Amino acid sequence: MRLVCALEDFTFPEDGALNVVLYGQPGAVEEGRSARASAGQAAKSAFLRAKYEAAPRAWDFLSIALSVITADLAGQRSESSDNWTREFDLTIAVADPVFWRTQAKSLEAALKFLSTDRWKLTFEEGGFQPPPPREPVRPTEDCVVLLSGGLDSLIGAIDLAAAGRKPLAVSNIVRGDGDNQEAFAASIAGGLRHIPLNHNATPPWDKEPSQRARSLIFIAFGVLAATALQTYHDGAEVPFYVCENGFIAINPSLTGGRLGSLSTRTVHPEFLNRIREILAAADLRVQILNPYEHKTKGEMLKECRDQALLKALAVQSVSCGRYRVFNYKHCGRCVPCQVRRAAFLAWNEPDTTFYKFSPLGKYDAEHANFDDVRSVAMAVAEVGADGLNAWLGAALAYPKIGAVMPLRDLVDRGLKELAALHRYHSIR
Repeated sequence: MRLVCALEDFTFPEDGALNVVLYGQPGAVEEGRSARASAGQAAKSAFLRAKYEAAPRAWDFLSIALSVITADLAGQRSESSDNWTREFDLTIAVADPVFWRTQAKSLEAALKFLSTDRWKLTFEEGGFQPPPPREPVRPTEDCVVLLSGGLDSLIGAIDLAAAGRKPLAVSNIVRGDGDNQEAFAASIAGGLRHIPLNHNATPPWDKEPSQRARSLIFIAFGVLAATALQTYHDGAEVPFYVCENGFIAINPSLTGGRLGSLSTRTVHPEFLNRIREILAAADLRVQILNPYEHKTKGEMLKECRDQALLKALAVQSVSCGRYRVFNYKHCGRCVPCQVRRAAFLAWNEPDTTFYKFSPLGKYDAEHANFDDVRSVAMAVAEVGADGLNAWLGAALAYPKIGAVMPLRDLVDRGLKELAALHRYHSIR
C-alpha cells in the first residue's frame, strides 16, 4: 500500500496512492482526485494554542508518526495474503529530509518489529515547521510522563510526584480514557500540568482495528512536549517516562498461535531501544525511560509510593484490551484484564472493577473456555511441565533487548501472578 503524507499545499500524485494531509483536513473529493486521509490537525492546534516551542526534528518525528499511524489504520490486514502482514510504502514530507534519509532503515526495522509489517520510508522536502510563538510558554517541569488513563501510567505519575519530580503529563486522547486522563492529572501533587493531544488520523474508509503501530504516536507526542520544556531549551536532556509493567511490555507469546505482533509490542524494550538510537542520532535530547521494565503489575501496585492515592484512583483506570467493544467496560477475560486482576490479587486489595465476565472459573464458552483464558492456562501448564526456558524459547532473543536475565526473571514472576489468579478462580 502506497501513501503520500504531506501538507495540504503539497503536489499530491493522483496515481492510486492514498494521499494523507498532515496537520489539515482532506477537503471535499473533487472529480479526478483520489480520496484523501488526514491526521494531526487537532494535535497541532492544541500544541500551538499552548504556545509551546518544540525542536524542529521533534516536529519531523511527529510527522513520521502521524504518517505511520494513518497507514496502520488504513491498511486492512484482512486484505493481505496471510490476513496479517501488510506492505507499506510511505513518502513523508519533513523539514530535514537529508537527515531522515539516514534513519530510514532504522525506522523501517523498528516498525517491522512493532507491527510485523514490511515498511519502506522515503522522505521529501516540505514538512511542517511552525514559526516560533511571539511569547513562548516554556514549562518549568523537569520531566515528561505519558498519562494514558491506564493503571501503570497512573502509578508512574504518582511515583514521580512522590519522589519530588515535577512531571508534565502528556496524553493521547482516546475515547473512553479522556476523563480518566484529566482526573488523574488533577489528582496528583495538587494537579499536574497536562497537555492532551489527539492524532485524529482518519482514513477514507473503515479503520483497521489492530493498531499495532500506535505506540509510535505516544512517543512522538512525548518527545514533542519534552523539547518544549525550559530545561530542554537550556541545553539539558529531558527524561520522558513511559511507564508499563515489564510483563506486558515483553508480552511473551502465551501459545504457539500468538507469535509476533499478534501479541502487542507497545513498550517492548527491543522497540524502545531502537527508538532511543534514532532520537540520539537526531540530537533530540530526550531520554525515554520505563522504570518498571523489571517489575510485574502486582509489584507496581504493592510498591507505589502513595498507597492512599492509588487506592482512591486505581479502580477508575482502564486496562482492558476490548474496553470499547464492551461499551467502555472491562471484559475481565482478555490478557490485559487477567494481568490486572492478578495484580490486584497480589496487592491484596479488593478489586471493585466491574468485569463483564467476572467468574473466570465458570466453565462455559464465555468464561474459562474463552481463548485468552485458555491461553494463559496453557502457558502456566507448559511452564509447570517443561520449565520456563523451554516455554520462552526465543522470546527474549532480540539484538537490542538489553540484559536478558532480569527480563527472564520478571516473566517468571508475572506468570506466577497469573497462575495465582487462575488458582483463585479454580480454572481447570
